Amino acid sequence: MQPKTRQLAKGAAVGLLAIILISLVVVVWVAYSGAYNVAATQDHQPIVRWTLETTMKNSVSDRAGAVQTPVLNDAMVAGGAVRYQAMCEHCHGGPGVEKSEWAQGMLPQPPHLPDVVSEWKSNEVFWLAKHGVRMSGMPAFGSTHSDDELWEITAFVMRLPGMTTSEYARFDTGDSAGQGH
Repeated sequence: MQPKTRQLAKGAAVGLLAIILISLVVVVWVAYSGAYNVAATQDHQPIVRWTLETTMKNSVSDRAGAVQTPVLNDAMVAGGAVRYQAMCEHCHGGPGVEKSEWAQGMLPQPPHLPDVVSEWKSNEVFWLAKHGVRMSGMPAFGSTHSDDELWEITAFVMRLPGMTTSEYARFDTGDSAGQGH
């Protein structure tokens, strides 16, 4: 390596090391100073929200890729409706049904599933129900519910897009008035 090239490489390495060290100092300062507001009354900065949402979507997609989806049938949808109303409706609402008042104070806001579930594959919805999402308020139901029960919920959730209020009401079990899981 020629002296000029070696000097340039050394300068680049020193510069990169300086950037890494400064970044670490900033991260540690933010963590220990309390400068970042973690209140559920103020949304994340746009870059933080984008990072968290992108990471979550790609993480779920990657991990759910190996999950084999069974045939989702009408019997599963009916069973899933009962579970959805007891466990999910409080946070995610339904066609013509708003989230519970307390869920409106969550940040990030739980998505209204009839509006967004078409962005997800059924194996991803199953994975989300089974494993939850860390620091989002979305619990992992895999330790308390069987895969069969979670597939029933998935079958129902996958039918939500396009479901009318009256179709949703036909599944009403009265369980949504409880506190959920």
